[in-house]
Order: sequence, then structure tokens, then C-alpha cells
Amino acid sequence: MRLSELLSPSRIRVPLKAGDKEGILRELVGLMLAGNGGAAGGAGGARAGGGGGVSAAQADEILGAILERERQFPTGIGYGVAVPHGRCPALSGLVVVAGTTPAPIPYETIDGEPVRLFFLLAGPESHAGVHVKALSRISRLVRREPVRGRLLAARTAEEFHRALVEAEVA
Repeated sequence: MRLSELLSPSRIRVPLKAGDKEGILRELVGLMLAGNGGAAGGAGGARAGGGGGVSAAQADEILGAILERERQFPTGIGYGVAVPHGRCPALSGLVVVAGTTPAPIPYETIDGEPVRLFFLLAGPESHAGVHVKALSRISRLVRREPVRGRLLAARTAEEFHRALVEAEVA
């Protein structure tokens, strides 16, 4: 599975504008909304491209699931990266969005470092296998400093996506 197939440029924001953890999570979930060029996966599976994104009600449910997951066990994986994720029964497939911040954001991480690189995932329980594979793929990619560096240096969503595609074929 390629992460770049789950994450289209329309689901990437470079840079994210919020300056705190909850604001970042809200902004990322906002990328999923219908009419925002957002996530196709919510309406029809785990594919980048077509589809109109999630409804406002689904976005609220996703945000609630993400915030609850963060209260239970923060998702800062280290290296300046966080991968907030949650289950949302209303979705029919995995939804992935991503972004970077210009300045580090205080975030509970395993290495104590603030975060600039975010990947957010949400999906139904029925897609748990794809969810876990996506989390694993993200973790493997961002452990490589050159990959993190290229993602953080991206000035547009297209550059971010291109860096991701190139990292996955390297």
C-alpha cells in the first residue's frame, strides 16, 4: 500500500495556520469537508482523487474521535511528527489528510519534541487493517530524516505529495 495513493494534494495543507494542538486537529479535519477539495475516502473508500469529502456531521464525529484518542494516548510519534487518528463508524473508508506548520507546535510526543509534520487518519472499524497499514507506512517513512526534511521543506501541497511519492519509490 502506498500512502501517496491515500493522500491527494487536495488533502494536504502547507502551511497549516493554527498555532496550537486543538486548532491543528480542527484544521486538518476541515480538509476532509465536502466542498473543501477534501477527502474522497470518506465517501467511497481509501483512494485519493474523486469524491466530495465528508459532511459537517461526519467531521464533528471525526474530530470527537480524534480528541478522545488524544486524551487516552497522545499520538506524537517523535521526530517532530504526530499521527492523530481515530475510528468513525459513519465513514465508509479510510480518510487521510496531512500538513506542516511553519513553527513547532507543543504536542505530547514520545521524545518530548514539538511537532511540525502532521498526518491525520480516520476510518470505520471495518477498515482497521488498512488503518494500521497506513499508520505503519507513515511511521516507516518519517523515520528517515531526508524524507522528513523534504516534506517539511515543501512549499505547496503538490511539492509535499511529490516528496511522498518519491520517498515511497526510493
